[in-house]
Amino acid sequence: MSPSEQQTKPHIQELSIKTTIISRYAFTAVYCDMLNRHSDAAEGVFQFQIPAGAYVSNFTISEAEVEVFRMAAIIPGRNRAIFLLTYEELLQRRLGRYEHVTSLRPMQLVSRLSLDVTIVDHSTITDLQVLPLRNSKSRSNSAVSTASGPKTPAKPDRPVTTLIKNEKNVYKITFSPSIIQQAKITTNGNLGDFVIRYDVQRDMGIGDVQTKDALFTILRDLRPGDHFNFISFSNKIKVWQPNGLVPVTPLNIRDAKKFIYMLMPTGGTNIDGAINTGSTLLREYLSGPGASPNSVSLIIFLTDGRPTIGEVQSTAILGNTRSAVQEKFCIFTIGIGNDVDYRLLERMALENCGMMRRIHEEADASAMLKGFYDEIGTPLLSDIRINYTVDSVQYVTQHLFTNYFNGSEIVVAGKLTDQSAESLHIQVTASNNDKSIILETDVPLQQRQMETEKHIKAATAAMAAGSKAPGSAVTEGLGDVLGSIAEDFVEHVWGFLSVKEGLRSRLRSQTSKEREDYIQQVTNLSLTYNFLTPLTNLVVEKPEVLADGTLAPAPTITPAADEPASSVLPANELPGNTEDGKPQKPDRKKPGSPSLTLSNTIGKVERRPAKKSITISKTSADGDPHFVVEFPLSKLTVCFNINGEPGHILRLVSDHKNSGVTVNGKLIGAPAPSGSHKTQRTYFSTITIVVDHPRRAYIEVTPKKVILDGRDRIVLPCHSTVSVDSGVLSVAIVGKSNVTVTVGGNISFVILLHQYKNPAPYQRDHLGFYIGNSKGLSHNCHGLLGQFLYEEVGLAELPAEGDMKPSQVLKVKDRSVPVVQKSRRIYSGTQNVNCWFAKNNAAKLIDGQYEDYLMSHMFDTGGWPHGTNSV
Repeated sequence: MSPSEQQTKPHIQELSIKTTIISRYAFTAVYCDMLNRHSDAAEGVFQFQIPAGAYVSNFTISEAEVEVFRMAAIIPGRNRAIFLLTYEELLQRRLGRYEHVTSLRPMQLVSRLSLDVTIVDHSTITDLQVLPLRNSKSRSNSAVSTASGPKTPAKPDRPVTTLIKNEKNVYKITFSPSIIQQAKITTNGNLGDFVIRYDVQRDMGIGDVQTKDALFTILRDLRPGDHFNFISFSNKIKVWQPNGLVPVTPLNIRDAKKFIYMLMPTGGTNIDGAINTGSTLLREYLSGPGASPNSVSLIIFLTDGRPTIGEVQSTAILGNTRSAVQEKFCIFTIGIGNDVDYRLLERMALENCGMMRRIHEEADASAMLKGFYDEIGTPLLSDIRINYTVDSVQYVTQHLFTNYFNGSEIVVAGKLTDQSAESLHIQVTASNNDKSIILETDVPLQQRQMETEKHIKAATAAMAAGSKAPGSAVTEGLGDVLGSIAEDFVEHVWGFLSVKEGLRSRLRSQTSKEREDYIQQVTNLSLTYNFLTPLTNLVVEKPEVLADGTLAPAPTITPAADEPASSVLPANELPGNTEDGKPQKPDRKKPGSPSLTLSNTIGKVERRPAKKSITISKTSADGDPHFVVEFPLSKLTVCFNINGEPGHILRLVSDHKNSGVTVNGKLIGAPAPSGSHKTQRTYFSTITIVVDHPRRAYIEVTPKKVILDGRDRIVLPCHSTVSVDSGVLSVAIVGKSNVTVTVGGNISFVILLHQYKNPAPYQRDHLGFYIGNSKGLSHNCHGLLGQFLYEEVGLAELPAEGDMKPSQVLKVKDRSVPVVQKSRRIYSGTQNVNCWFAKNNAAKLIDGQYEDYLMSHMFDTGGWPHGTNSV
């Protein structure tokens, strides 16, 4: 870069990075504030490296070992651009430790640079250390293992200004060098990787298997008792010991070193022939008398080139490899340099129960190979199967594993069938050398849930305590961004693992139908959790900068040609994002801030701006809860209250035997405001819509998320704008505002999301339920709202008696219901409606009594068991 370019380049005023790690699942938010100090517009480039295994919700993914996310935006003169990047990863335990890496390479000195990492865990955190900042080859260095275990190196010097605080197993690590301290490290802004290593205390139980073999790590390259051989391949294939595998002895180790030392590249790469030769040698050994039935056998395949000799087609090589391996052992692949078909190596490993590693040309191959062999060279268990009590769990991620290696970890996630279960029985079966192992335990679920909630609160509190006046309101909000994700971190772990597993299965799929199914599944999950994967992409809408360096005015948005303009009546328009009963102002973007949209072209999941208004009726249950019923034919509106108890589940719509639709709502409690005649308030905290035709599916809505269980299970956050069509059910979310559920095209419900930033003691985040389109519901429909959909009512006046004024009665199904006139606010307080109010929990207005509408659980589809009231 020339001096003139360096001078005109926008300056990074602030780079703030916050990470929260809860039980090894890491959430990171990166905030970058870039200022163009000059009068002319200039290009600002935001670039950030994330770990290869992480998923992000911004920018473009690459194929490197460390993913580099780069975005350029034209910043108007004397203006600024703000970039916000979030990513998530599940830390892998390797060689007995976890490692979290944050890249600090802003490529310039930064006025305010801060890194804030919070770590909490169910288990006691041990051996936490912060390494010196590392760059290039030093990134692969690791302690050398000996027979007595991993060496503990001398305590490294932490990066300057690094602080580590520990309070009740909540670790907080901060790094905030001044611009002068940065310059002492490097003047080009390439500070390096900030590395945190730690482990957790492990019980001798189902979570961690310890055997006598686990006390010993690999001595030199192999262990006594192992059998091995070497095969070299270029244009010719050479076998070090043509007669088969040989035992580990000092003489054999010495001769093998000579063989490796004498290897010379002769051109060409016969991958297919080498795999076939190695597989034949290993199969013959395993079928011989010297092989242990429970031994772990594997091939480590290392190459720095693409197939050029013999079979060169990837599909044929993979097929030949499967035929040669015959599911008798695993293949681990290592690629070195840039001229390698990494996709071929990855598929070869995945299809044969192994894993793949990449080594860059500039990296220390010796150290990385040593670390890789240390990782896989000590298999403690093989053929691991994790079983649960029948029907106790569903949507379980991978629970069959070929090997469990020393110092590693197995993570499985799933959903409990019974959310109120006290415990979960787990059984693990596996093989170990010459014996079979069965481990069983019962996990106390309620206790674990309380511990998890405690850890989330601790992490959120730690992040809040660390928010020291960073200079902008946005950076203070980074903790809020992470906190909202952390609340559902277990579900994010499930989504993360399911996406990884789906992508691996896609690579292993043998038919186009299998491949398409995995593509659909992974795409839906990626969009649900905002993961940017090879199956999703980002649409970036940048503001236009004019020739004079100023921003062009925003274009006027008109309906697309295939989308008719809205013809909704003003009285029935549903407002946008609301809070505390008042419509919120539209979110105005800062100049220079691009609009980011995660999208895909596969499946039926879309992220797009929602229509600004939705047609719905007044028939609803909202607020405390206040019920409103509109009778269009009678030109009357009736209202009533239901004073239920927290935890009660109310039947709102019941048409199970006809259209197959049932709607239930669960009440949550809150104290009544001071001076109120009520003792408590109740609101709807959850609403479920169950459909049984043509197949069973359901949607569960809370103020924070929507769960759609149709062909696949999809979890959608309520803060995003997204639409999903599952075939039976479709859902459209307007972020932080409302959820529209459509069944079969002629039934729709709208659920308002009421959320409070600073709630009063009597306020709770809750839902409002509105019936949008009821044409598909039958005349036999029932429920607190459903029973009135096809009814007509009349209003009569009773003559005055004595000093009493004339009173009004409502004629409903041959019943006379005393009513008084009232006014109700609906649609998040944006509209008043005059209605006739029925007292006493809608006595005589509704069929039966309030208790008849109580359901046993959220998915109860039981029909109306009674007839109607009489006068």
